[in-house]
Amino acid sequence: MPQDTESQDPQSRPPVEKDAASEAEAAAPVTDELAQARRERDEHYDRLLRKTAEFDNYRKRVERERRDMAQYAADDVLEAILPIVDDFERALQADAGPDAATYRKGVELIYKQLQDLLSRRGVRPIETVGQMFDPRFHQAITYESSPGLVEGAVIEEVRRGYMHGERLLRPAMVKVAKA
Repeated sequence: MPQDTESQDPQSRPPVEKDAASEAEAAAPVTDELAQARRERDEHYDRLLRKTAEFDNYRKRVERERRDMAQYAADDVLEAILPIVDDFERALQADAGPDAATYRKGVELIYKQLQDLLSRRGVRPIETVGQMFDPRFHQAITYESSPGLVEGAVIEEVRRGYMHGERLLRPAMVKVAKA
C-alpha cells in the first residue's frame, strides 16, 4: 500500500531544499522591516536631541530672565536711595556752626554707611569734573563760557550720577564748558 506523502507526519517528511530565490524573498521583508526600524530609531533619537537642546535653551533663558528681574528690582531700590544720599551730601556741605560738631559726626557716619552699602551692592559714582561730556552718562543742565577749558568739558557737577555694574542708575547733572 503506497503511502500518501501528504498524510504523513510533517516531521517525518524529508526536508525540502529551498532555493536561493525563495530565501531572498523571505529575507526581503525582514531587511525592509529592519531598515524601517532603524529609520524610526534615528528619527526618535534626533527628536530626543532636539528636545534636550530646546529644554536646555529654555532653562538658560529662564535663568537669565530671573537674574535680569532681580537686577531690575535691585536697581529700583538703589535708585530710590540716591536722593537720600544727595540730601546727606548737601547737609555735609552746609555750615552748621561750631555747636553742631557732634551732629555733623553723626550725619557723616550715616553718610559713610550709605556709601558702603551702595559700594557693596556694586553702585559707583560716575566721574564727571574734567571729563568730556558724554550724553550716555551726563545730563547737561547749562553751558558756561570757560576760556581756559576745552569745549565740551564738564566744569561742575550739580548732581552726582551713579552706575550699577554696567547699567546706568542715574545720569550726572553737569555744567559744560562752552567756547
